[in-house]
Amino acid sequence: MDRITNALLTEFSQDNGIQSLPEAKRFERFASYLVVSPHLADSFDTADIATGSGGDTGIDAIAIVVNGTLVTDQELVKELAETNGYLDVTFVFVQAERSSSFEGSKIGTFGYGIMDFFKEAPTLPRNEEVKEAAAIMSAIYAHSSKFTRGNPVCRLYYVTTGKWVGDANLVARRQTVLDDLNSTRLFREVDFIPLDADSVQRLYNQSKNAIARDFTFANRTLIPEMPGVTEAYLGFLPALEFLALLRDESGVLLKTIFYDNVRDWQDYNAVNSEIRQTLAAQAQRKRFALMNNGVTIIAKTLRATGNRFHIEDYQIVNGCQTSHVLYDQGITLDDSVIIPLRLIATQDDEIIASIVKATNRQTQVKEEQLLALNDVQKKLEAYFASFDEPRRLYYERRSRQYNTMAGIEKTRIITLTNLIRAYAAFVLNEPHRTTRNFKALLDKVGTTIFGADHKSEPYYAAASALYRLESLFRSGSIEAKYKPARYHILMAARLLASGGKPPRPNSNEIAKFADELAEKFWDQVAAEHLFARAVEVIDEMAQGNLDRDNIRTQPFTEAVTRRCRELVPAAEG
Repeated sequence: MDRITNALLTEFSQDNGIQSLPEAKRFERFASYLVVSPHLADSFDTADIATGSGGDTGIDAIAIVVNGTLVTDQELVKELAETNGYLDVTFVFVQAERSSSFEGSKIGTFGYGIMDFFKEAPTLPRNEEVKEAAAIMSAIYAHSSKFTRGNPVCRLYYVTTGKWVGDANLVARRQTVLDDLNSTRLFREVDFIPLDADSVQRLYNQSKNAIARDFTFANRTLIPEMPGVTEAYLGFLPALEFLALLRDESGVLLKTIFYDNVRDWQDYNAVNSEIRQTLAAQAQRKRFALMNNGVTIIAKTLRATGNRFHIEDYQIVNGCQTSHVLYDQGITLDDSVIIPLRLIATQDDEIIASIVKATNRQTQVKEEQLLALNDVQKKLEAYFASFDEPRRLYYERRSRQYNTMAGIEKTRIITLTNLIRAYAAFVLNEPHRTTRNFKALLDKVGTTIFGADHKSEPYYAAASALYRLESLFRSGSIEAKYKPARYHILMAARLLASGGKPPRPNSNEIAKFADELAEKFWDQVAAEHLFARAVEVIDEMAQGNLDRDNIRTQPFTEAVTRRCRELVPAAEG
């Protein structure tokens, strides 16, 4: 391995707490992070996509992305289909080798393993990780009526520390794999991307830096100076210039630029279908700028030289639906399509939040969809930040907000979704809703969860317990087979630690209650003892059956609660 790649691998390993893994496994995690992260808006743990060793069918990592979400549980497929009304799926497969060369035999083995993965009657032995990924795949194809944007996309990445020079034999082997996968007719698009040392280094640097783009913006008007805003422009941007702001170097849609817009793509509903029809009609597409409200982009950095603009750390805060339709129809567009654009440069988070709220309210966005911007979230972020090491956790209320910050251990980042799940299990005693019927939890946001008057302490305590539990999974202290029950373990540990029912979420009593809990879970010895007892309860109640259909149910939650109450008489929570 060359010196630069080795240094980047070392830094990644330290940031992600995987220094104890063998170098080969660390490189697999490193490579999978680099190729999967562009497909996701949120942070993720590479352990969730690693296939382990032995029975991995020649695949080092499998990531299944559905509607922009990393799916690690087959139950989430049905949830996403019901919530969004469609399934937009990308399968990502990774083969990573520290070797300084690409090998035809490795390409063949990789391709054969992926072909076998999609077979209804596979022939290769599979380990548990591959079996679980295959179960998710089967659940996806069982909902094929929801493929309204077309069949899934399949992307293969073969990563080494060598140099890809387009060797004829390797290119031919690569094409054979592509032909085989295309012949299944399971995918709308298949790509096989070889990544060498130069590509690895470039992708890593991109992952650490804010997104930046250069484009030509000739038809514009400067908006008069206003407090807190560096510059602002109104104008019109040709479609091809705009598309360059939406895509990464591989042509994949940049998910992260839509996060502060807090609205998922709504598929081709009535409004989006009308936008598509406008673009399809030659006469109407030329009037697009008159028929569409356009897009608002906020950038932290903006530099203009004549008509050439450079923006960094930018997000589309209004026009999410328009942008998705334009991206989806991109191959048919030309510069006769003009996009109305409002471009704003500011470093002030308060101004950014006010613009997002105002522009999205004008387009009928629900109040709870502005969750990432509200005062409760800011208060939680500040509360988490008030702790010093080693009790510091980082609440990520905005997509990858800590990516560009050096020295942050990624395992200490708590995403908004994970905090909702942890709080539901730890405080509300509803672990069965954390994956199955997660929408029921989201419906509680603003009231039972993230209430305006809620104290921050119980959220931090729940996050602390989750951090400790995940560290025990990573170290192997708790076997991976218990991961499907992780939120039941979290609830049981809390019941065993505290006994009684939590006080009201807005009371001073709950602050004291949660502080005492956090103290126990930051004590390594005490935490390990609590989680060991919690696992014993799960084992006893599950009676050896850790199948999701058995444990992710309300009756199982009630059984675990009863058993904890028997072990700790005050456990009425």
